[in-house]
Amino acid sequence: MTHIVGEVMTREVIDARRETPLKDLARLLDRHRISGLPVVDHDDKVLGVISETDLIRRRAAQCADRPVRRFRVATLRRSVRRAAAVARATTAEDLMTSPAITVHPEQRVADAARVMERHGVERLPVVDEEDRLIGIATRRDLLRVFLRTDEEIRRDVIAEVFTRAMCLPPDTVTASVRDGMVTLEGCLERHSDISSAIRLTYRIDGVVGVVNSLTGGVDDGRAPTPLGPGRNSRHVG
Repeated sequence: MTHIVGEVMTREVIDARRETPLKDLARLLDRHRISGLPVVDHDDKVLGVISETDLIRRRAAQCADRPVRRFRVATLRRSVRRAAAVARATTAEDLMTSPAITVHPEQRVADAARVMERHGVERLPVVDEEDRLIGIATRRDLLRVFLRTDEEIRRDVIAEVFTRAMCLPPDTVTASVRDGMVTLEGCLERHSDISSAIRLTYRIDGVVGVVNSLTGGVDDGRAPTPLGPGRNSRHVG
C-alpha cells in the first residue's frame, strides 16, 4: 500500500494571520511545542510559513542593526538590507517565508518527502484544490510510514505487487522482510517481470531495500537491468 499525505498529515493546525504580532507567534510556538506554523489570510489560503528560526534570526538582526545604520541604504549589500528588514519586522507578514511550499492531500508520502528534502523545509502546509489550508505534514508525520512493522510490509508486497499489480497467485513468490529489507524468492513466468517486481516493491511504503532472488522462466528478450555480480543482488534505497 502506498500512503498519501492526507493519511498522515496533522489536521488540527495551529496557524497565524498576517497581522499576528511576533510576540504572539512566539507564545503560540511555545504553548503548542511546535517549531513553525503557516500564515494564512482570512480565507484560510496559505501566504507563507514562519518558524522559530525566523524569530531567532530577527533577534540576531536586531542586535546587529545599530552599526549598519551609519551607511546609506543604497550602498548596503542585499544581504545586509535583508537583515535590516528582518530587524524591523513586527508581524508574521514581515518575517514569514513566502510563498510557502505546499502539497495536496492526495500526493504520495514519498513525493512529499522529496519536496521537503529539495527545499530544505521541516514542514509542508497541506492545501485543498482552492489552496485553502486543511492540514500540515511535518517530518515526523512522514516518518510514521517508515515505522511500519515488517509483517505489514510483507503483506503489502504480496497483495499490492504480485496479486494486484502483476496478477499472480499469492503463493508464486515468497517475500520475507527484516528491518524494511525485502527478500524476494520464486520463479516468474517471464524474465522481464523481475525488473517490474523489484521496481514495484520499492514503491511500497516502509521498504528500504530489496534483495532479489527471483528467477524468470521465459527469456522474452527484455532482460532486466543488471543487478550486480553473483546469484543474489542487493538493492538499498
